[in-house]
Amino acid sequence: MNKQTFRVVTRGRDGKLLVRDFSHQQDLLNMHDQVGIDDCSTDLELRGMPIFSHLIGPMPEGKHVVRYESPEVFEELTKEWSVSRPKRRRRSS
Repeated sequence: MNKQTFRVVTRGRDGKLLVRDFSHQQDLLNMHDQVGIDDCSTDLELRGMPIFSHLIGPMPEGKHVVRYESPEVFEELTKEWSVSRPKRRRRSS
């Protein structure tokens, strides 16, 4: 398995993003309640990863990171992503 870091992104009381990395899946399992296992991800390396209560994920973040987000962070980042417009490229003639 290539995924070696488990990242949890939440929002602090001051509104800033809090990022916590775990180097072992067991550390994450000790802190959060597992409610299932991902069996439908399009990223085959994520299949079999735990699904946690009160976290959205797993989702890939690069080659070696599995990311989980709080619902508030997921909603906000998804809204930001959906309104951002890609830069238009000019075709060279």
